[in-house]
Amino acid sequence: MSTVNINAATEFVRDHHRAVLCTTRRDGSPQMSPVTVGVDDGGRLLVSTRLTAYKVGHIQREPTVRLCVLPDEFYGPWVQITGSAQIVRLPEAMELLVSYYRGISGEHPDWDDYRAAMVRDQRCIVRITPTAAGPDRSG
Repeated sequence: MSTVNINAATEFVRDHHRAVLCTTRRDGSPQMSPVTVGVDDGGRLLVSTRLTAYKVGHIQREPTVRLCVLPDEFYGPWVQITGSAQIVRLPEAMELLVSYYRGISGEHPDWDDYRAAMVRDQRCIVRITPTAAGPDRSG
């Protein structure tokens, strides 16, 4: 796979939020999950999930993850990003969750309700530092 500039790949994610996240199960096989992905100010990728999700345990054991980021219409330009992930738990995750929401959906009508839901649902952030991206051509 030819590589693309990591900065170009993260810029693609700023406008394309649908992705498939691939983590590694204990037996070494892939586990894939459809996710919504955003980008923080430092160029790291953010995914909101429940602390009880299988992907969280997989990442804690093996932090290397891969994302295939797709356009809303599915066909068209796409990017694969490999990176090192960490789990950010509440309460540290709260402002990341707010920033994640704003970056993807804009302002929430009731931030107090949103914050309460994040606690109630045991949400956390998967923060991914990209290490490689590609391909730079299709076909």
